[in-house]
Parts: sequence; C-alpha cells; structure tokens
Amino acid sequence: MREAIFIRHTSYKELPVEEMQRQADQFYEKMKGRRTVRDFSDKAVPLEVIEKCLLAAGTAPNGANKQPWHFAVVSDPEVKKKIRMEAEEEERKFYDHRASDEWLEDLEPFNTDANKPFLETAPYLIGIFAQSYTLNENGEKEKNYYVKESVGIATGMLITALHHAGLATLTHTPSPMGFLNEIMERPSHEKPFLLLVVGYPADDVKVPDISKKSLDEIASFI
Repeated sequence: MREAIFIRHTSYKELPVEEMQRQADQFYEKMKGRRTVRDFSDKAVPLEVIEKCLLAAGTAPNGANKQPWHFAVVSDPEVKKKIRMEAEEEERKFYDHRASDEWLEDLEPFNTDANKPFLETAPYLIGIFAQSYTLNENGEKEKNYYVKESVGIATGMLITALHHAGLATLTHTPSPMGFLNEIMERPSHEKPFLLLVVGYPADDVKVPDISKKSLDEIASFI
C-alpha cells in the first residue's frame, strides 16, 4: 500500500469578509453575462488561450485524483467538416423520430434544428472524453472512480475559464456520439461526454430571451 504524502497548503489566503463579498459579487456579475451562442465568428483564437483554459479545467476535483478526462482539440477544417457531417446525420434522426413531441416543443423557443454550421465556423471544437479506466506505463488497466461526476466538474470549469478569457461556447451533444472516437482518434474505453464549440461570437449575434431561476428556486438553507 502506498504511503500518503501531504504538503502544506500555502496557496490558500483567507480574505476579509468585505473582500469575499466583493469578489463573490464580481464573479456572479461576470458569469451572469455568459450565454450559449449558436452563431460563431471564424476569427482566429490564440491556441495558447485554449491551452491555459484546459490547464484550468485540469485542476478540477475528481475521484482519487485519477483525472479521468481527455480533451481532444480540433482546428483542422477537414476534420471539423467530418464532425459536422456525422453530427448532423444524428441530429436529423433526433428531430425526425427520436425526440418526443414534448422535447421538441421545449426546444421551439431556441429555434434549433438539425443544421449545425457552427461546427465548421468556430475556430475550435473540443471533444471531451470520459475515461472508464486508464492504462499505466505497463499497459495495465487502472480503474477510475466517479468518472461522470469528475468530467462534468472539469467541463464546467473549462466553460467558465473560456468565458473568463473572453470566448463564447456551445455545448453540443449529438446522440449517439461514438463517431467522435473514430474522427478524433480516441480509444474505445474513452466515452464522448460532449462536444464543446469555442470561439468568438458572430457580430450582432442574438440569443434567446430567457431568464435563470431565482436563488429561492435553486437552493435551500436548513
């Protein structure tokens, strides 16, 4: 059994209550401006920004520090075209017969359909994969824990980091997503979690007129 090794947590700094509140307010205002967009500019985004945001996502808490995720970043136009073709094929099946009438009715305010031009327009697509296990240096399987929870947290942190850096995102989940393994050259034990579209929003982009639930609706204090 491996011996546990602990070091001092020197990066934590307690803040005065007033500063805590100021930072909490400031962060909420920043995140309140985050919106999913479906119209992207083809303007180039520095890869270094994407890399730093991925590193931020990689700091997410996770089961037993297994870090059971992989981020496959695509910028090649031909690869993006292949992804769009496969995704739209699945989306057509969804809109034609997979989705229930209730589901389609709930989607009506967002004016979505099977056409996904943003998959080619946006400068980056990030395939997020959940690893059911990893292979050690000897090629042996090592089990991962709380995989979906861990990858979900990392994905949320990635979206937050990208927004903080001044970029827009769209979470896209064509179902099934198995085609991403082949196109993005990922092994079969990695399951596609979602496809994140990243870039600048198009000029004069419009978003649905929606609101978020109030604190009373999303939280309880006992």
